[in-house]
Amino acid sequence: MEPSKLLRVRLDCLVEQHVTYLTLQGKRPATIDGYSRALRRITHHLDKSPDTLTTDDLKRYFAQLIKTHSWSTVRIDRNGLQFFFKHVLQRDWEWLNIVKPPQVKTLPDILTPAEVSHLINSTKQLRYQVFFLTLYSLRLRLGEGLDLAVGDIDSHRMLVHIRNGKGGKDRFIPIPRRTLYALRYYWQTHKNSRYLFPSQFNVNHTVMDHGGIQKAMKAVIKSCGINKSISPHNLRHSYATHLLEQGLDLRSVQHLLGHNSLNTAAKYTHLTDISRKNTATTINQLANDLTLSWDLKL
Repeated sequence: MEPSKLLRVRLDCLVEQHVTYLTLQGKRPATIDGYSRALRRITHHLDKSPDTLTTDDLKRYFAQLIKTHSWSTVRIDRNGLQFFFKHVLQRDWEWLNIVKPPQVKTLPDILTPAEVSHLINSTKQLRYQVFFLTLYSLRLRLGEGLDLAVGDIDSHRMLVHIRNGKGGKDRFIPIPRRTLYALRYYWQTHKNSRYLFPSQFNVNHTVMDHGGIQKAMKAVIKSCGINKSISPHNLRHSYATHLLEQGLDLRSVQHLLGHNSLNTAAKYTHLTDISRKNTATTINQLANDLTLSWDLKL
């Protein structure tokens, strides 16, 4: 067997062990997939079995990865290899701080309600139209929207059961009637017994493709002339911002989004015009309400 084939066989064996340990540690499918891809990526890049990597190999790999990939990918690869060293190889990971993503706090681009309407109206295919409306009006992450099942919709209580969301948590959220009617209308076009957004190629077993949804949105955003960095997840950010602009309290927004911390939801206050206006109104009102013995004639 030639070396390349030997390496592939060795890699497959190590990935299998890696997946076993990840499963035993209760890691989520997305984490298992990401950590496994990290193992394959470094093997293909260095052409070395992951159990023979040296500290210099790892430094060289991450130095290159930082140049070509996002810090999100760098973080996943670092955590995946750390897990591999600790559990599969039972070796110490002594250089964790060598790969240290910067602490950057960014704010997402937000669509206005008019832009959301323009986006949905400009989308050509019904499945994407309804999906974008669902992501927006239910404040869903992309994966949560794709995983929606027929049985998750409680039309009597007007609630949607979001299952196995971020952190493995379930939650119930209210559904607008307009979204419920749109989902019913779209379901009539495919009548899948399980999924609300099945794949058009294998409707009984799979859901729509992540990449296809992202490409569709990118194309629509371009055709609309919207010069913002927008992905499906930005619909969730946009709706949260619009809720605050409508006067909904931050605690309710936190509950609707499924955030554990109020601080996470609080970032949306930086994205609203009304929050800045309310701040100015409040600080002026507090000053005006003071009972002072003198009055400035301005």
